[in-house]
Amino acid sequence: MEDRFNPKISDNVWQDHWDKNEYFLSKIDHNKKKYYVLEMFPYPSGKIHMGHVRNYTLGDVVARFKRAQGYNVLHPMGWDAFGLPAENAAIQNKTSPADWTYKNIEEMKRQLKLIGLSIDWSKEIATCHKSYFKHQQQLFKKFFDNDLVYKKESEVNWDPIEQTVLANEQVIDGKGWRSGAEIERKNLSQWFFRITDFSNELLEGLSELKNWPDKVKLMQENWIGKSLGCELELDMFDQEKKPVNQKLKIFTTRPDTIFGATFCAISPGHDFSIKLSIDDPELDDFIKTNKNKNITEEGIAKAEKEGIKINYYVKHPFIDDKYLPVYVANFVLMGYGSGAIYGCPAHDQRDLDFALKYNLEVLPVILPHDEDQEKFSVHKDAYVGDGKLINSDFLNGLQIEDARREKNWQKKNKF
Repeated sequence: MEDRFNPKISDNVWQDHWDKNEYFLSKIDHNKKKYYVLEMFPYPSGKIHMGHVRNYTLGDVVARFKRAQGYNVLHPMGWDAFGLPAENAAIQNKTSPADWTYKNIEEMKRQLKLIGLSIDWSKEIATCHKSYFKHQQQLFKKFFDNDLVYKKESEVNWDPIEQTVLANEQVIDGKGWRSGAEIERKNLSQWFFRITDFSNELLEGLSELKNWPDKVKLMQENWIGKSLGCELELDMFDQEKKPVNQKLKIFTTRPDTIFGATFCAISPGHDFSIKLSIDDPELDDFIKTNKNKNITEEGIAKAEKEGIKINYYVKHPFIDDKYLPVYVANFVLMGYGSGAIYGCPAHDQRDLDFALKYNLEVLPVILPHDEDQEKFSVHKDAYVGDGKLINSDFLNGLQIEDARREKNWQKKNKF
């Protein structure tokens, strides 16, 4: 070859040829099987990077392969253009969010076209355009009319610089992932979808996704967040063990470990914690110190377990004359259950870490199948495996699942 290959000339020739002949235009063709390829919409920052190239190249390979197999392929592009980052950038550049966003879309579209992706640009959308978000509004109205959305106050991660709510994953070491500001925990009135009403259907639907990776389905299961368990209402007593007009509601997924309970703990955000902190400077300081920390499950698992003992006890629901001390603890999430737990240190690592720190009783109630009850004990590692019940009155000798189904629960107490 006398002439060297010139990609700029060759790319232009072929891309013009594709455009003129509408090779990538999606048309209705009932004689072909349909195939839909959609990568994540990019945020229109104005510049593409190698992450964009990687992402859209992978999708483009699939789209071209399916076309070669004879499928009628829809491969569109859109722009995830809503959000405060656009407003903040517009303020910094002294322009309007709309002008800033649409100029960035045009520039990124130009850059992506240089790659030669097999995208049907006639189907292009932007989430900030009325032709798109009107459908979201219509859908929300349908949810509202059918009582599938509701409004309530809930604690959120608030970025004081960006003036917006952040997801747990956007909080890194207690700071906003973009601004770097210390995150505040505050209550805001928000809309919620009644997803938990459909948790069974959603979980059953996951089992029908035959070709999805197991790790992705597990993430979806965790997001659905269905927990099977029971609620207890425990009577509270003062430091003299005299009854007070107060009950502590607890949700647990492990009622089989109730005989191993040696303390109770409530979240710093619990109403009772906040009420007591008004006249307790030490508790008030503890709540403020822990308010913005350990926001994620992972963060809580790694953090040192700390608490403040309050002057209250709860009576053990099954053991006469046994009273459990109550703590306000930094590892109890207000957003899960009732914001209160009973601690069973022998069979939960968080509870065990807390019990060891504050010299609380550790009482095993699950015996591993290969262990001798006389010799078995728990020291630094909680036992979370299978086994039979011990030290548990009418549950002794039962396997865990049998203990949960035991008919004597309601005869013994109001579970």
